[in-house]
Amino acid sequence: MSETREEGIFEENLNEILKVRREKLAKLQETGKDPFKITKFSPTHKSMTIIEEFESLEDQEVIIAGRIMTKRVMGKASFAHILDSEGQIQIYVQINELGKEAYDDFKSMDIGDIIGVRGDVFRTKKGEISVKAKEITLLSKSLRPLPEKWHGLKDTDLRYRQRHVDLIVNPDVRKTFIIRSKVIQKIRNYLDAKGFLEVDTPILHNTAGGAAARPFITHHNTLDMDMYLRIATELHLKRLIIGGFDKVYEMGRIFRNEGMSVKHNPEFTTIELYQAYADYEDIMDLTEDMIATVAEEVLGTTKIEYQGQTVDLTPPWTRMTMVEAVEKYAGVDFNSFTTEEEAVKALKGMGIDIDKPVTWGEALNIAFEEKVEEQLIQPTFIIDYPIEISPLAKRMNEDPRLTYRFELFITGREIANAFSELNDPIDQRERFIDQAKQRDAGDEEAHMMDEDFVNALEIGMPPTGGLGIGIDRLIMLLTDSYSIRDVILFPTMKPRD
Repeated sequence: MSETREEGIFEENLNEILKVRREKLAKLQETGKDPFKITKFSPTHKSMTIIEEFESLEDQEVIIAGRIMTKRVMGKASFAHILDSEGQIQIYVQINELGKEAYDDFKSMDIGDIIGVRGDVFRTKKGEISVKAKEITLLSKSLRPLPEKWHGLKDTDLRYRQRHVDLIVNPDVRKTFIIRSKVIQKIRNYLDAKGFLEVDTPILHNTAGGAAARPFITHHNTLDMDMYLRIATELHLKRLIIGGFDKVYEMGRIFRNEGMSVKHNPEFTTIELYQAYADYEDIMDLTEDMIATVAEEVLGTTKIEYQGQTVDLTPPWTRMTMVEAVEKYAGVDFNSFTTEEEAVKALKGMGIDIDKPVTWGEALNIAFEEKVEEQLIQPTFIIDYPIEISPLAKRMNEDPRLTYRFELFITGREIANAFSELNDPIDQRERFIDQAKQRDAGDEEAHMMDEDFVNALEIGMPPTGGLGIGIDRLIMLLTDSYSIRDVILFPTMKPRD
């Protein structure tokens, strides 16, 4: 049968179901049983609570509520499973217990209807913990069938577009977002216990800064000026360090007008934290301890599986410089080069073509991204980044070509980015000017000049360590999720029409 023919049959069946369900609703309304007029229902127990505490609840009356997921009508007795926020539980329905009218009402209910059930807890002859219904109340009529009844909700595009249905029919998806919530809670608990203060900074910025990214632009009518959705929280959080707070953090949405992939969504969640009088080594210690602690508290282990790979989050984690990493994984020692021409020649020797002039530091970073990143499976801190790609990090005293910066890689993906923060306002202004030149030359991701931030630095910022973690990528790791869309409840999607 052709695909077009199958789709036609499906649409005919769906249209018939929609018609029948609306007719059922109309009949309920005519007989004074309109479920949408019910404003409240008060369950006493959840499904998993009943199952886990069966010994104390056996033969006790409970009130539960949920969505009908399965239904078997067998003459004068029927079974159904209802889904609540914890899971599923079976109900047993008898005509003798409910009476003929109520039993007929139950028989006319559909998969997807939301019901309330009052009844006694018992175990069936087959050993399944269930609730023997004494009373059933229709709380909401489902006018559209759940997709899996026809073809299963396996199409990832459809799942992301209809997350409400995805959560109903795919228990693992529900589990992922429960874990997400717990991870976020545990991160907050960890930082609060360390004396960090959670703060809120603006989402609308006059100048897009704090990261190399293309911003979304909007317009404020009253002020008649363009504004930018924030691409980072960094520059405002540093102002708070300047203002006298020693430890601050913010967790929230970031917006970047960039490409979409399994690792990128235009809006995503990060946490940034800043600690006065600390450096990037202190922040490395905090990062590995926090992530390992959160994994242990949420998952019960620091050894996890990600896409078939075993990852050990137990500290301490490997630390190596970018130069060391390129030498180890690509066999090229960038410290042996004395000119930019030698660095470029090395790139070509690795099979990397470049179409513009690059500095030694830019060549090093290109070699790292092309040949090393994907090989960093176990937690690895790559430290000492070139100054050209680190406009907000403090320059290294030992080698002025580099900065006190690290990125954390796990399973070949960047999870975190951190610096010993640049607090020299003169150096910062010069770097912003250089970034502005790159922007004028066509680099839309280069930093804008931010005079207000430089003025703030001139007041004086203490030596500070800062960290940014991609929360979505961390959740991907801890839930074994392949795509960032699997851990964002409502990812950005292109409209079908």
